[in-house]
Amino acid sequence: VQLQASGGGLVQAGGSLRLSCVASGSIFSINPMCWFRQAPEKQRELVAAISTNGATNYADSAKGRFTISRDNAKNTVYLQMNSLKVEDTAVYYCNAGITTAWGSRRTWGDYWGQGTQVTVSS
Repeated sequence: VQLQASGGGLVQAGGSLRLSCVASGSIFSINPMCWFRQAPEKQRELVAAISTNGATNYADSAKGRFTISRDNAKNTVYLQMNSLKVEDTAVYYCNAGITTAWGSRRTWGDYWGQGTQVTVSS
């Protein structure tokens, strides 16, 4: 199983970015799908999470500005980030709880993408 994140970049404060993360492999189900971020010299923190049925959870810093969504048919999670601030600068990681399928065997694991850099300039 692999998670491939994309969509990061350099944007001015007040701008927007949309991150995407695609899961691939022998996937039976994915729950939840999340975005974390890690700024320099800070701990990794949860930004947003979404369950299979669409229930969402956001960090206080993301509420009202970020929107997490998913396309279950495409095994993809998105993070729409609006009104970006300099303090949103970080490496953003997608994370997912994935149940893999091998014949009749089901195995759950916690998977991470490679990270995508988001830089917000003032």
